[in-house]
Amino acid sequence: MEEKILIKESLKGNRDAQKQLYAAFAPTMLGICYRYTKSLEDAEDVLQDGFIKVFTKLDQYKEKGNLGGWIRRIMINTALSYLEKHQRYKKEMMLEDITLHPVTEEQPELAMDTKELIDTIRKLPIGYQTIFNLVAIEGYSATEIAEMMQLNVNTVRSKYSRARSLLIQMIQEEEKRMNNIKIG
Repeated sequence: MEEKILIKESLKGNRDAQKQLYAAFAPTMLGICYRYTKSLEDAEDVLQDGFIKVFTKLDQYKEKGNLGGWIRRIMINTALSYLEKHQRYKKEMMLEDITLHPVTEEQPELAMDTKELIDTIRKLPIGYQTIFNLVAIEGYSATEIAEMMQLNVNTVRSKYSRARSLLIQMIQEEEKRMNNIKIG
């Protein structure tokens, strides 16, 4: 079914159209939700909450831009709300400064595949991981993130820089570990 028809039928409460809309976007949106949580179970919770919002707010979609982008924004906002609401994430979201070792090499050679890189990003503390994802993967500006997360713009920039430095350090440590395995 064409996207415009799916929207129109979903707004009428047509369950088949809603299922098709869900099926068309759920796999991609689950990946987005998973980037912001620490477990697949939490990501699935965010996905479900997000789609409830999608279907209750579908009448607000004005067909400016694509539907996937509109749904993606809802999923990201839902994930951020989920992180703030759940105690196990709330502490980490305080974005406490952590001690970082100085990083001397700004652009380490990446000998990692995409999955390894994603796994490394997921090892960042949740606050840093969230800001890193919003900037580096989703493409939001520091100003947009500051509004979304109710933070100071300079705090967002600082946390992104620290997340990036920590990620570089983690990559370098993994490369050293791999080199030691090859040598030994």
